[in-house]
Amino acid sequence: MQGGWDDPFEQDAGGTVFRDVVLLALIGFVAMVVMMLPHLSAQENDETEDHQAPGNLIVEMHWPNDIAHDVDLWVRAPGDFPVGFWNQSGRIFSLLRDDLGIPGDATARNYEVSYSRGTPPGDYVVNVHMYGSLPPGVTVPVTVVTSIKKAVDDSAKQILTRTLTLRRQGEERTVYQFALNTEAELEKDSVTTIRQPLISME
Repeated sequence: MQGGWDDPFEQDAGGTVFRDVVLLALIGFVAMVVMMLPHLSAQENDETEDHQAPGNLIVEMHWPNDIAHDVDLWVRAPGDFPVGFWNQSGRIFSLLRDDLGIPGDATARNYEVSYSRGTPPGDYVVNVHMYGSLPPGVTVPVTVVTSIKKAVDDSAKQILTRTLTLRRQGEERTVYQFALNTEAELEKDSVTTIRQPLISME
């Protein structure tokens, strides 16, 4: 029986090569998709962050992430009580979180934010307070950004920002006062840094 028997391994060699090529291509495609997912998710989060932010008036406070000291954000809406760490919700504003600095923090980010429900016309006050103690010679730079969303589907529009420095424990400083009109727009010439205490009588 010569020439009547074919080696099955030789017959399947072409099919094996084809399957290997297809499998390698599929593995490469899956690997590319897996590597791209974090970038796509980050981009989507950046594009929708403004739309996902609750509230209409957004007041954010940042201080350096490597500083362990506790700084507090205080805000007051027209006709309402001051809102901060010991009174975290009023009729208009709510403090999302009291950040104590690095101790007890799940992240390294030093950040507090208050959101308003609605934008009633009138005068608003935004203060920062150095709650924690400071060693001699240590200062804490604080940046506050205020943005507004007139409607739920709108993007937040920054209307005010200021950076100032806290130098001692118990120091309370007015970042700015401002007024909104009935159209939830910043009143011309209403912005001032005249001190308006919200929690202290110093």
